[in-house]
Amino acid sequence: MADDDQHHEHHDHETGHDGHHADDRTSVLFGILTVSSSRTLDNDASGDAIVDSVEAADHTVASRDLVADDERAIRDRLTELLGDEAVDAVVTTGGTGLTPDDVTPEAASELFDREIPGFGEQFRAQSVEDVGPHGMLTRATAGIVDGKPVFCLPGSEQAADFGTTELVVPVVGHVVGLAGTEGDNHDDHSEHGGHEHGGHE
Repeated sequence: MADDDQHHEHHDHETGHDGHHADDRTSVLFGILTVSSSRTLDNDASGDAIVDSVEAADHTVASRDLVADDERAIRDRLTELLGDEAVDAVVTTGGTGLTPDDVTPEAASELFDREIPGFGEQFRAQSVEDVGPHGMLTRATAGIVDGKPVFCLPGSEQAADFGTTELVVPVVGHVVGLAGTEGDNHDDHSEHGGHEHGGHE
């Protein structure tokens, strides 16, 4: 009977009952980082698309910057953004392809405390539906660094718009809220959070 009770409580938690989303953040402060050696912020259509998506969802762009396709430079700038108390989450655009200059996933993943594998999986699945097999070649990824989510999107305007609007915005408040509670109740939230993201998000 005790096992049944535990299963029922866990099921309620996974389906969002018992206030599981009570810690969700309704307003998130974003850092946006464009990775490109050829663009400037004045002609950064992908960054503009992310800004538009973030602001349309009533979130705030706290910081926006551009960095060249250099692994150390990307990692250093990400570290700075993540250390800024005015930033809750980071979205990057660019550098997720297969050329030698595409090093954003390497730079970001080295910082990750935990990866969010479903983000890249879903991005690639949708890309294949939209553009065919070439959609699986993107290395879009995401993870948590010191309680803050980092989402790495491709450099095209369409990919930046889709990824932010359809994948980042719907979950970012939940991820920020969940990650932010781990310091107070790490074991409980990390266990249940892992199950939920595996099954529902």
